[in-house]
Amino acid sequence: MNKFKIFSFALVASVSVAKAQDINQAKKAIDAEQFEKAKSLLKSIIKAKPSDGEANFVLGNVYLNQAIVDSAKIYYLNGIEAADKKHLNYIGLGQIDLDNKNTAAAQANFGLATKDIKKKDVNEFIYIGRAYMNSVNPDYKSAIASLQKALAIEPQNATALLAIGDAYYGANNQNDAYKAYRDAFTADKTLLRAKMQLGVLLKGAKSYEEAIKAFDEVIALDANYGPVYRELAETYYKWARNKPSTSTANLQKAITNYEKYLSLTDYSLNSRMRHADFLILVKDYKALETEANKMIELDKVNPRIYRYLGYSAYENGNYDVAIKSLEDYIKVPTNKIIARDYLYLGLAKIKKGTDAQGVVDPAAFDAGVAEIKKAVALEPLVVEDLGDFGKELFSKKQFAQAAALYELSSANTESKNYLTDNVYYGISLYYANVNKTATAPDVIAALGKADAAFDRVLVASPTYDEAYLYKGRINNLLSKDDQIIKNYETYVTNITAKGAEELAKPATVKKIVEAYNSIGASYANTDKAKAIEYFNKTLVLDPANTYAAQSIKALK
Repeated sequence: MNKFKIFSFALVASVSVAKAQDINQAKKAIDAEQFEKAKSLLKSIIKAKPSDGEANFVLGNVYLNQAIVDSAKIYYLNGIEAADKKHLNYIGLGQIDLDNKNTAAAQANFGLATKDIKKKDVNEFIYIGRAYMNSVNPDYKSAIASLQKALAIEPQNATALLAIGDAYYGANNQNDAYKAYRDAFTADKTLLRAKMQLGVLLKGAKSYEEAIKAFDEVIALDANYGPVYRELAETYYKWARNKPSTSTANLQKAITNYEKYLSLTDYSLNSRMRHADFLILVKDYKALETEANKMIELDKVNPRIYRYLGYSAYENGNYDVAIKSLEDYIKVPTNKIIARDYLYLGLAKIKKGTDAQGVVDPAAFDAGVAEIKKAVALEPLVVEDLGDFGKELFSKKQFAQAAALYELSSANTESKNYLTDNVYYGISLYYANVNKTATAPDVIAALGKADAAFDRVLVASPTYDEAYLYKGRINNLLSKDDQIIKNYETYVTNITAKGAEELAKPATVKKIVEAYNSIGASYANTDKAKAIEYFNKTLVLDPANTYAAQSIKALK
């Protein structure tokens, strides 16, 4: 479904023509994602006529869409006391019940909303369908059932067709969603959202160029329809992610279109937060930090602003600001903490404890890893964001620290970096322990983990021959002769099978020499003839190899 829940209200006839125009303007503002304008219009209606149940309901829906549940409930309860269309407000209360996973209470409220409606009334069924979809616990099957009741009464109701298209889309039924959107736009050529959703389907199918063409058709009909620019922005962003060669150009187009979207909606705190979310996606952290500071000027108490400030400050190298902002956000019990909050806090603590040479203070590192572990506990796939940081530590020869990070991701088979992270985990453990006493229990345990990491690599990618080389090296440190011989011989066999061109490479020759010498040394105490055979193989490739020559001399 779309990132933002849209109500797409039907235009309902009212007793007062002026009032009808006002509430229809509010509904159009909602469809255009101009939520602050809609709230202002609806509050004006309620002030002029407190008994207007529909205005209370629509305003409650706007607040619920913005996750301001207390305000939403106030307007729904006010609406129930109203004289006109008070029954609609039971639908809003029903959605709150759905959000709280109280399905029975929700159905009871929906029953109250529909018990006295006329045979030709359809809007209640549309609103109920939307409530099922817009809930934080969406139920698309029930939404479709409610919307089918509306369409049974009025088959060409464009708003019902649009709504059932959204329900089908949410249920991953693209074919029926396409038909519903097409029929909705055919029924009402002014319903631009229905036409826009045809492009959304193409975006979801990764047909980005076709999606952009579809959105351009909407712009040709109304260049001031804001939501289409948000869809364009998201399309260019996804295109950039899926085709890295287009990344620079498409990310800039994504930012430009999102700015256009903002200019046509509003610059309220809520819209700025949506903008901040998008800036995180496109990794424009300079702009994000600027936006976060502007939001603080608008609202010094909204806690989510400190999340944005923490993320952007970290990315821009302001680690003290990042730590303070995120700690201030996390310490408030009522704030909804996500894995990324702990991730950024942990990374910021590690970065703050890193000197100019890249050496990390152990206490700072441990404090950072503790936060990162909290992130992984909340969302295991957050480990996908650790790879680059691990590589940075690896490149600065902070092997033990790199290994500690890769340990968090190496067992997660769902991670897109599973293979790469296991390779780096195994190598990091090897280099972190290569100069330590191999009989120490902690070293034996670490090298065992390294060996297991390369076993996972070979399961995921059986042709990754370097794994056998590293398994040979690891077992060399552990003095396991049988495993040294087995892994180095497998490496040599696999590399030899690649042909003369591979064998002629100096780097390959060096590794084969390493393998022959290690195999020779492993045989030295049990089979001198075999040992001499392998040392002679070394001398064929490297006649000046002192170790092989001296070993043969000693064995004879």
